[in-house]
Amino acid sequence: MSGNSGKGTFQPDSDVHISYEDQQKINVFARLNAKLEDLKDQVKVKENDLKSIEDACDEISLFDDDEKIPYLVGEVFILQDLETTQKCLEEAKERIAEDMEALKSKSDEIKDQMSELKADLYGKFGSHINLEVDE
Repeated sequence: MSGNSGKGTFQPDSDVHISYEDQQKINVFARLNAKLEDLKDQVKVKENDLKSIEDACDEISLFDDDEKIPYLVGEVFILQDLETTQKCLEEAKERIAEDMEALKSKSDEIKDQMSELKADLYGKFGSHINLEVDE
C-alpha cells in the first residue's frame, strides 16, 4: 500500500510476507481512517453552526420584545417576534447538539474498529507497519 502521510503504511521486508487478508485489513483501516477524518470535519462544521446560533441568541437578547426579526426559512426570510425567534434558535441548537452526538458516536465506533485492526496488524507485523493516525 502506498504511504500517504504515514497512515496505514507498510514497509516491505524480505522476512515479512503480507497475505491478501492482511492487505484487506490494511485497506479497511485506511478507509475507516478516511471516514473518521470526514466525521471530524462534519463535527467542526456543526460546532461553527452552533457558535453562529449562540452569537445570534446573544445579539437578539438585546432587542425589544415588539421588534420584528428576519428569520431565514429555506430561501426566504420571514419576520417574526423575539420570543418565536428565540424558540426557533433553541430548537436549532438542540438539533445540532443531537447531530454532533450522533457524529461522535459514529466516530467512537470507527475508533473501536480501528483499534482492533491495529492490535491485530501490529501483533503480526510489529515495526514493519505504521498505523498511527495524526491527531
